[in-house]
Amino acid sequence: MEEKKLITYEGLRDLEEELQDLKVNRRREIAEKIRVAREQGDLSENAEYDAAMDEQRDIEARIDEIENILKTVEVVDEDEIDAKKVSIGSHVKIRDLETGEDMELTIVGPTESSSLEGRISNDSPIGAALMGKERNNKVSVVTPGGQFEYKILSVRR
Repeated sequence: MEEKKLITYEGLRDLEEELQDLKVNRRREIAEKIRVAREQGDLSENAEYDAAMDEQRDIEARIDEIENILKTVEVVDEDEIDAKKVSIGSHVKIRDLETGEDMELTIVGPTESSSLEGRISNDSPIGAALMGKERNNKVSVVTPGGQFEYKILSVRR
């Protein structure tokens, strides 16, 4: 049995919306592209048909991926969590004690993480070190890039 992955209500909603869009809109769009490409004749040398079929495979793979994610997630009930402590759904401002640089992060489950958007997984080295900590706590994080020290400046929902 697979381990349950934590997810926020927002993350669950986003996945469900993406799944709905893929199943309803994107499938219809790709079916139309395939129909138009078939009307052009010889499929053996039809680049549009090949591209549409590749896109269809990608869409179906993403649908399968999302459906599998949804089978193994557990939604975090934010009302049951101590708002003063870092947990899934927390917005955390931290300071790198070596460089003095401040960072704002949102702690999310692994399926929602996006470093480009400042959304880090509770399973990542920084996320795991922050979990359960409070404002003014200092944390030491060991990453493949070395060891870092951070101070938690704020925690909010």
